[in-house]
This record gives sequence, structure tokens and C-alpha cells, in this order.
Amino acid sequence: MPKTLFCPSHILETHLFGKTYIVTGGNSGIGYATAEHLAKQGANVVIACRRIAEGEKAKTLILKLNPSAKIEIMKLDLADLKSIRNFVNVFLAKHNELHGLVNNAGVMYTPQSKTKDGFETQFGTNHLGHYLLTELLLPTLKQSAPSRIVILSSCFHDKAQGREGKIDFEDINFEKRKYDGWEAYAQSKLANLLYAKHLGKRLTASGVTAVSVHPGWVRTNLIRGFMPVWIQNIMLKPILKLAGMIEPWEGAQTTLYSLLAPDVEKHNGAYFSQKGIYRAKEATKGGWPLHSPNPNAHDEVVAERLDQISRTLVGL
Repeated sequence: MPKTLFCPSHILETHLFGKTYIVTGGNSGIGYATAEHLAKQGANVVIACRRIAEGEKAKTLILKLNPSAKIEIMKLDLADLKSIRNFVNVFLAKHNELHGLVNNAGVMYTPQSKTKDGFETQFGTNHLGHYLLTELLLPTLKQSAPSRIVILSSCFHDKAQGREGKIDFEDINFEKRKYDGWEAYAQSKLANLLYAKHLGKRLTASGVTAVSVHPGWVRTNLIRGFMPVWIQNIMLKPILKLAGMIEPWEGAQTTLYSLLAPDVEKHNGAYFSQKGIYRAKEATKGGWPLHSPNPNAHDEVVAERLDQISRTLVGL
């Protein structure tokens, strides 16, 4: 079985005093582990989450571990474009710098449903919500350069339970074809990767670096669409760990490396992967960066078209 990739300790010990980061979904799982570590390194961390009470619990826990941590909880619902615009307005009223945006939150294998604005839930939340958030914050990221955008994709952008990741421009929201939860998830995660790729091209010489990441198969609440969380966390935990499941702090390693490692600037638009499940055996050990085995992940025409359609859909 491939070994877990770890961020070098000297990078995780860099002082981040005076730097500001946003972590979406930073109240639990990989997002919490990321936010907690950034705060430990001295950064000002904004946890953007849907449930404020859960965010406050996370803040309390971080402060217990690190009483000097600078943590702020702000309301953000990625399935609601109005909520995203409100979040950005409130953030910019308080902050004039942003050194890192971690687009971490997401949903997986949901039943067929729509976001508040009528988008298929997984595409709308995982891609379009983060797309609008990123575009609205880009001017601040540029004026705060050097800065980073890290978008959490997944190895399932390649194949999700046998469904190949591809963007169906004729029916992005599953209004004509039969809904398939894994197909929708693969589409949303490929969109994450393609958006980072396109951003990397757009942001050349801007001082802003954008990448996508696969954090690994991590023990988080993301599994709830597939199986009850308690079965993963208690009953099957020993078996799943043997099969390659890792803990949230391990899942945060790729995010933190992508956000903080100096050499990432040489790979604008690239895909950084923890060990994962891919169609190509050589890709399963991961790579920082990794060449995706999905041919759809390298189609710049598709990436350009996705950017144009996303811009229209979110009303920019």
C-alpha cells in the first residue's frame, strides 16, 4: 500500500504572523485540521461555515489547544449565492488583506436535489459556490500577493465508483439525464481541478498561485451520503484504516503543503495529490504535483468553456 505523503516539518513551523487565511468548512474534518494548524503557526484564520454554532465549537477547541490563536467564525452557505456575496461583503468590511483561500468545504454522493439557486447540489456547492467566492475575493488576493488559492478536488475527478469525471455541458444540472450521485460528484470534482488549472493560466505573473488537491481518503463526515458516519468512525474504522483511510490531520498535509511550500509557486494551476484511487496504477502513490490520468483534466478548451459558463451561472 502507498505511504501517506507528509508536509516537511520546517514548512509547518513557518511563522504566519500578520497573514490572513479563509478556510471554508473549517469547522470539521480536513478544514478544521487546516484551520487549527494555520492558527498554531500564528495566522489570522477565518472559518467560513454554514452552521455558526459548529464553527464556535471548533473555535473553542482551537483556543483550548492554542489560547493565543486568532480565529474568526463567519457565516457562509455555498449552496446560496446571496450568502456568498454577503460573506464577501462582511469579510472585506473587516479585512483588506487575504493571503490564502482554502476552498475546502463540499458534499459527496447526495440524493438528487438543487441548491437555493437551482443548481444540481454537488456541482452547485462544490464548484459554483467556490467559483463565485474565489472570483469575488480575487482583487484582494492580488493586492495581498504573494497569495494562494487551494481548491479541494478528489481522486474521484478521475473515476468515482466507475463513473468517469467529465463535464456534461448539455446537462450540467441533470435535468435531462437520469441522476447518478457518483457521476455528479465526479463532474463537480473535475470542475474543481479544471477551475484551478484555468486560474493558474489567468493568474500568471499576478503573484497569486492557484492549485487543486486530493487530500486522500480521509475519515470525515463527507461519507454520510454513502454510509452512516458512526459505522465509518467506530464499527469499520480498523478495517478502513488497513484499506488506506487516513485521519483528518493527515488529510490536511496536502492542503498545507500547497498553501505554504515555496516551490508550489512554480506549478501554478497544477494538481497535488495524496495517495489515492486512480485508473493508472502509478498515480495511486500520489504526487506533489501529479499528472492526472483523466484525459478530461487536461483539456484547456473544456476548462475555458467551464469558466465562461460558471461566470454566467453565478451572475458575474
